Parts: sequence; C-alpha cells; structure tokens
Amino acid sequence: MRLVVRTFSELCITVGGLIVLFVVYVLYWTGVQAASASAGQIDTLQREWSSTPVRTAAPVPEVVPYAPGQGIAVMYVPRLGEDWKWPVLQGTEVGTLKKGLGHYAGTARLGATGNFAVAGHRRTYGDPFKDFPRLRRGDAIVLTDGTTWFTYRVDRAPYRTVPTDVGVIDPVPAKSGFDGPGRYLTLTTCEPEWGSSHRLVVWAHLDATRPVADGRPQALDS
Repeated sequence: MRLVVRTFSELCITVGGLIVLFVVYVLYWTGVQAASASAGQIDTLQREWSSTPVRTAAPVPEVVPYAPGQGIAVMYVPRLGEDWKWPVLQGTEVGTLKKGLGHYAGTARLGATGNFAVAGHRRTYGDPFKDFPRLRRGDAIVLTDGTTWFTYRVDRAPYRTVPTDVGVIDPVPAKSGFDGPGRYLTLTTCEPEWGSSHRLVVWAHLDATRPVADGRPQALDS
C-alpha cells in the first residue's frame, strides 16, 4: 500500500513539474522566441529599405503578389504602447505568426484600394494583440513599407464574432459600416484572451500618407 501511495505521489510530482514547464514555455519562452524573431524581421526590412533609394512621393501600389513569408511592413499602434511595433509578414500560417503579424493572402496590398487584412496572436509569441480590446474609434494604426507612412484611423471599437465569419476581411466588410470601396485595414485576433472560440475585429480607413523622406507622421509623436 505504501509503495502504491509513494508511486502515486511521485507521479503527481512529475506531472506537476511538466505542467509548470509547459506554463513557463507558453508564458515566457514563446515570448522570447517571438521577440527575437520579430526583431530579426524588422532588421531585415530596414536593411532592405536602406539599400533602396527613398522616393519623395507615395508609390503606386504594385500588382505583384507578396511572396509567402515576405516582410511587408512595420506596424505601430500608439494606443497599445509607446514601444509597440511589429513586422507584418505575408501569410497567416502558424510559423509566420510566430515571427510577427500576418497579412491575409488574397486581401489588398498595403495602401491600395480594398482591405489590407492582418492577423496577430492575442497571447503567446510575444502577445502582440494582448491589449486589443483597448482600441477605440479614432485611434491611429501606422504602417511603413520603407518609402511611405500609411496612417489608418479606427472606425469603431472591437467587434466580436466567430471564426467562421470570414466576411470580416472582405474588400468592403458588410458589418464594418463602410458604405463602398475604399482603402481599408482590418485587424483580427482571438477572443477570449486565452481561448479561440471567437474573434475580435477592428476596421480602419486610410486617413493619410506621407513619404518617409518627410519624417515620421504626427500620429506617432502626439
């Protein structure tokens, strides 16, 4: 009987230890990995941009598709923190979202007419959208592709829906309040904070563009 009790106790200790290790991995180590990966992606983009002549006017969006995993832009959301910045990569596969935010394939290019739709983790891998519910109407979401700053403005507080509601990334999302074609941005993340039964969605419209040569947009410094 004592042997059974001792064996059971040892098993409980082992299981408990494994659970602790898993929690440390989820809460800490995935964040370390994401911080390193996203910083690497931003450095790569900045090196590419520094080797390309800076244009003095906003470029005409190209029609060439982004390549899977390609770095597209760096996103800043002042509402989510003074130091908040993440790379946006092409695709929403698990491996891509471990390195930064992911651009939904088939949605518009950055700054183009249509809907530039982006997904990000709410928790784990750096928790990029942990504070997503704080976003409010009028908040700035700023992106740069190395030649142009694109400042979008949020049109409404986060909208809660289910994962199968794929219409939220349509060119003109039916529930967004937009009444026709335009240059839009959609952000999506999981809901609740530690689950994935629902999604939170934010829609924004392009408010202004500014050549990188003219300096940072006011939205980042106000």
